Amino acid sequence: MRPTEFVESLRKLEFENTFNPYSNRCAVYDLDNASQRRTLTLLCMLEIATERRVDSLWIGRDLGYRGGRRTGLAFTDDVHVQAHAKRWGLSMDRSTKGEEVAERTAAVIWRILSQVRAPIFLWNVFPLHPHEPGIPFSNRTHNSQERRTGEEFLSQLIALLRPHRFVAIGNDAAQAARRLCDQRSIIQVRHPSHGGQTRFLTQMNELYSGL
Repeated sequence: MRPTEFVESLRKLEFENTFNPYSNRCAVYDLDNASQRRTLTLLCMLEIATERRVDSLWIGRDLGYRGGRRTGLAFTDDVHVQAHAKRWGLSMDRSTKGEEVAERTAAVIWRILSQVRAPIFLWNVFPLHPHEPGIPFSNRTHNSQERRTGEEFLSQLIALLRPHRFVAIGNDAAQAARRLCDQRSIIQVRHPSHGGQTRFLTQMNELYSGL
């Protein structure tokens, strides 16, 4: 599968009570061409990443309403979207209007990424934003059906990028990685939310101290 095919399949993905940032437009916060912007950025990143030796694939759970719903990028909010694009030699303007919205998890993740030069690709087990019924600006954990579909995309992404190792951020990511990857290449770290920030930063600093 090529990056164009991967992204096109992702754009067609639909589940109840989810937001697909690559095909859906938020009537409240998105610019008119927001989904096209997010799609093009992801495609460009994938095309560049397939030509490089990706050191690590960092895996999270799913997109959040303050972060990936708005940017289309895992672990990335409005504040860090340009930094994310710059890592791949790209320039990306925001897809949203109004003031920048910050996400706490993204801020912690980018404290580490700002210090690491190695090529790292960010992704989630479920690549869309799952929300509570009737509450689009909320977060929920993806269900089993969504997880199975997400793991299919994750498996395709692994085949595309062939990363050297996998950093599973949190238990959900670790469980998915163990089903899809060589156990020896998986490093599980604490998710920075719900009191895990200090442990996460310690683990990641130890992991990347030599880079």
